[in-house]
Amino acid sequence: MMEMSRRRARELALQVLYQVDIGQAEADQALACTIEILGLESRGDPGFARDLILGVRQHGPYLDGVIARLSKDWRLERITYVDRNILRLGLYEILFRAAQVPPNVAVNEAVELAKKYGTEESSRFVNGILGRVVENPESFAPEKGET
Repeated sequence: MMEMSRRRARELALQVLYQVDIGQAEADQALACTIEILGLESRGDPGFARDLILGVRQHGPYLDGVIARLSKDWRLERITYVDRNILRLGLYEILFRAAQVPPNVAVNEAVELAKKYGTEESSRFVNGILGRVVENPESFAPEKGET
């Protein structure tokens, strides 16, 4: 079976991370249920989505620290669940998957998710935060063992 498109996989990852974030599901259960509910079984292997979900979960505290550092006027808890998870996804791709996903692609994909799932201001907010990381990635890169 071929892999589902990366854009669709990112959407799926966002939907699952949202469910996990609001405390209603475990990641594996949420992924399986979301695939079934949305009828995505025929859309291909969700391997990329699963990798994104696992990576964001594994590096969550580090990613949240970067978000908190860059969103000075907004405590992490005040950022909407959707925006927070879009930022986590984008940061994970920029900081931990740069060899597989060019940083500008990660930013563009995150902005598209924000336009589709966020508020009117979400895309500018996401672009601003992620853009600052892309401009100076070495100042946000985790040290060995810091994730």
